[in-house]
Amino acid sequence: MAGPKTGGITLPRHIDWGPHYIYDLAGEADFRLMYERVIREAETRDDLNAYLNATWLRQVWCDLFLPVPVRIAWGSPVP
Repeated sequence: MAGPKTGGITLPRHIDWGPHYIYDLAGEADFRLMYERVIREAETRDDLNAYLNATWLRQVWCDLFLPVPVRIAWGSPVP
């Protein structure tokens, strides 16, 4: 997972079907919200690779608001 670390990100509709929104990765709230949405809604490994950064995911994993089944399915944030 070598997704973006900076900038504004607009997720595709199959991940974020709400109103058009640009996630500013410099803002902690946007960063976490984008990661939570991608983890919950990604359809493929390519989605995860495109939008998540493994290093950053490890750092915020414990702070993300995710359903218990999602945490169980993931086991640990990144092997």
